[in-house]
Amino acid sequence: MVLTRHDLKQIDIDYLESLSPEELLAVSLKLLQDLQEAHDRFNQRPDNSSRPPGSFAPWEGLVIEDDEDNDKKDAEVQKPSSKNDEEKEGNSETAQDEKKAKPKKSGKPKWAKGYGRKIERKLTGTEEHRAENCAACGKELEEDAQFVPRTGFYVLDIRVGENGIEVTHVKHLHGDTLCSCGHETRTKPARCEKEEEWSTELTEWRLIGPMLASLIVSLAFRSHMSRLRIKEFLKDWLEIRISKGTINNTIREAGQAVEPLEEELIKEVEKAELLHADETSWKENGKLRWLWVLVTANVTLFLIGRRSWDVIAKILENYAGWLMSDGYMAYRKYAKRLRCWAHLIRKARGLSESLNQEAKFFGTEVLETFTLLIKQIYKAREGPDRNLKEEYASKLEELKKLCEKHKDSKHEKTRKLARELLNDWDTFWTVLEHPELPITNNIAERALRHWIIFRKISFGTRSKEGSRTFTLLASVIETCRQRDVLPWPYLAEVIAERRKGNPAPALPAIAL
Repeated sequence: MVLTRHDLKQIDIDYLESLSPEELLAVSLKLLQDLQEAHDRFNQRPDNSSRPPGSFAPWEGLVIEDDEDNDKKDAEVQKPSSKNDEEKEGNSETAQDEKKAKPKKSGKPKWAKGYGRKIERKLTGTEEHRAENCAACGKELEEDAQFVPRTGFYVLDIRVGENGIEVTHVKHLHGDTLCSCGHETRTKPARCEKEEEWSTELTEWRLIGPMLASLIVSLAFRSHMSRLRIKEFLKDWLEIRISKGTINNTIREAGQAVEPLEEELIKEVEKAELLHADETSWKENGKLRWLWVLVTANVTLFLIGRRSWDVIAKILENYAGWLMSDGYMAYRKYAKRLRCWAHLIRKARGLSESLNQEAKFFGTEVLETFTLLIKQIYKAREGPDRNLKEEYASKLEELKKLCEKHKDSKHEKTRKLARELLNDWDTFWTVLEHPELPITNNIAERALRHWIIFRKISFGTRSKEGSRTFTLLASVIETCRQRDVLPWPYLAEVIAERRKGNPAPALPAIAL
């Protein structure tokens, strides 16, 4: 840059009007050079500079599609073709049929080399699953009753004890147990009822045990490890050799297992007195979506969908408490709302440091007003009850007049801040009447921060099922963290019970 910040502070309209034509041209050339350099810097992208791929904005390179547009496309009726087109199609049908290859049969070709899991680890135990009662006469079967294995499978799992992590490799046998009445009662691995919206199935017939599945979820969601890195970690540290597909299915199965808990989370949200809401952009198979978060004192709920009020409308339908949010217009549909002050303070501070004199004046006034009120709010929380809104009514009236004056300012950021204050005027000052309420939405922003890093590394999710898995597991993990409960043993318990076809255990209570 040719001109420094110190130089630009001295350049205004009065200064430019005082210059001679030659001096004005010299200054203009320097300003033009700096403007071109600024535009070149602003236009830098990972594909035209040395900037890393992670510097892409979350929404860049994504396809924005609304569900309404997709519905219209699906509803379109195909136009009838002309006679000439039909003749051409008829003449080419035979040729096309000849060119068409035979449909590929599923499975491995006869000549291809087969790949399968090699059982290299020694067994740590064998478990026989005997019937407890005779299916015919109902008699309780004895422990030494004859048992004939009919099927079996291996399960890799881990145990966490005093000596660290121990890997188990257990052979599970199911078969027929003979009763004294002569009837043979057969046992089979338990399974949960198949759910159409999930590609995986909850069943005990799994290579990955519940606690190992919980570890895989931990590596993926808390350590931000890819499927390939999880495979490498398990092989190097635990000598567990499994494929990326098995790892991916295990994570999907864990998401399916905790799905019934979402209803419990929503009920907890509806009962809360204060709810923090926020959203950030999300990638789903190259399309733009939004990751929503709803946070109460002991529940965190994540959702992925469009940036529309409809995503959270059903949840807030039965909610009667305070809603803390940012300035997104959709939140205005909820009446009992609080506005985050942190966003406005940052914007006002930016204006106060502006080179534009009007913006600098307006930003300084707004910043001083909010700074004064914040100090009084903290004093009111520690002292006797006060109605700060009445005490500082004149100050607020001055600020409102200032916003009215600048709402049509030529300076864009000044105009936007003035209008933002006026549009949500009453929601900002509710906290002056109720000093016990929060003044920022930092709780929701902190809840999103970890998953924003996850998005930058993973580039989001690849399907609706992947998004569903992500939000369900993230909600359970963060809720357990809020309640000071270790989520991984609980997640393993949920997976184990759901594989048996049992209901998911209730969410753990807050640790005392």
